[in-house]
Amino acid sequence: MRCVLIMPAWTPDEIFSSKTVSSQLNYWQPLGALYVGASLLEAGHDVAFLDGALLSHREIMQRVGELQPDFAGIYSTTFGWPAAAQTAEAVKSLDNGIFTCVGGPYPTTAGEDCLRDGGEGIDAVVVGEGELAAVEILDRLQAGTGLDGVPGVIFRQGPRIVRNPPRPLLEDLDKLPFPARGLLGDQNAYLPAPATYKRKPVAVVLTSRGCSRHCIFCWQMDKDRKSGVRGVRFRSVENVLQEIEECLRQGYREIKFIDDSFAADYDRAMAMSREIKARGLDFTWFASACANQVDEPLLRAMKDAGCWAILIGAESGVQRNLNTLRKGITLEQLRRAVRTAKDVGLRVNTPFLIGIPGETVEDALRTIDFAIELDPDLANFHALTPFPGTYLYDHAREYGAVSGDLGDFTYQGAAFVPDTMTRDDILALRQLAFRRFYSRPSFLVRRICALRTPSDVKAAVRGIKSLFWLWADRTVFVSGRRKAEGRERSRVAAL
Repeated sequence: MRCVLIMPAWTPDEIFSSKTVSSQLNYWQPLGALYVGASLLEAGHDVAFLDGALLSHREIMQRVGELQPDFAGIYSTTFGWPAAAQTAEAVKSLDNGIFTCVGGPYPTTAGEDCLRDGGEGIDAVVVGEGELAAVEILDRLQAGTGLDGVPGVIFRQGPRIVRNPPRPLLEDLDKLPFPARGLLGDQNAYLPAPATYKRKPVAVVLTSRGCSRHCIFCWQMDKDRKSGVRGVRFRSVENVLQEIEECLRQGYREIKFIDDSFAADYDRAMAMSREIKARGLDFTWFASACANQVDEPLLRAMKDAGCWAILIGAESGVQRNLNTLRKGITLEQLRRAVRTAKDVGLRVNTPFLIGIPGETVEDALRTIDFAIELDPDLANFHALTPFPGTYLYDHAREYGAVSGDLGDFTYQGAAFVPDTMTRDDILALRQLAFRRFYSRPSFLVRRICALRTPSDVKAAVRGIKSLFWLWADRTVFVSGRRKAEGRERSRVAAL
């Protein structure tokens, strides 16, 4: 069958401030769609991929009209749900015979609701992992036997909405074909934010699925952590190395491992690092890890294997708030992990969250001080976002208020406001944090001394532009719509 996989169109100004977008904008390879595409190709179907990060809605619809598909699979996050529903309806308006199916984090959580209000153009929803479900849906469509009993699928049957039994999570990830990166087109169109990569093109690789932790803001398919090893399903080291080698043959020069924690299995992370080095594979790479899962031997092994940077989730500089988030780490473990990573020569990126349940303005100011104390190479300050399906979303009203606007669910807008803050407090604190962290003379001198390539200079120029607006406009993170609605009084406005 002819299939088209669609990431609905979006524009940077829907997520980022126009004043800082040049230093924040990033385009990641959409692994979920590429895994589904690989499974469909393996099953013998014709597959095309249309990415709304690079194509407008009009261009997507034009391509759909040209391709004349039998099946359209549409991916949706929480933020992207309105665009996904609109895309499905537009596909149906081109040809009502095209079977439309949505999948992704939001459909997995919303389920039947995707087929009700606003989802009139959608024929089915995939709940959970989509690789096997998509193949089975097309098998049924080809045979004309209907979707009754296909695990993990919710579908329309005349006026009725039918929910099939859930699909068990795939335990043996090695059985999956590697993501179909050939569907992407221009490899260089997919780049992380400036200063977060060294070489291009950049491939994204997932060596495991799931997480053993229970952070209240983290969305996981396996809420009860019953699959794999306490909720983590690991690919074999050999399988991962084969994918890395395939990426290198395709021309990729850097890899971002986007596991929740690359070091969730210490021995496996060590084995993978040593094997990358033993095979002499020429690529630079980046990974994330929890502060209490890394030590000097592992970090040095990663560095020796070509790793140049690591993300260590810090979240807060107040232990009480870390406990509220259920991070399972201490401030001292964060200090030690960041210091050790820097000592072995890795660049360190530490994200922080503003708007934690029970957090006060004073707590947030302590977090900014802690970020400066850690002195990582990069720091980000996000608004805590209670994505549907997380513990925080389910219990948010016990701690504060949740936005009814899905457009706020981006880490940039304040989708959750704790009882101890106002929305404007969160936005003002984010801006203050960026100003204080990136305006330090020691940081600026270090960044200037580290400039080596034209790409480094370009990233620095974009950063300087963003820093200018962070000082010149005190409402950088307030959208035009929010400004028009009027602003709450922020206790941070004068800082």
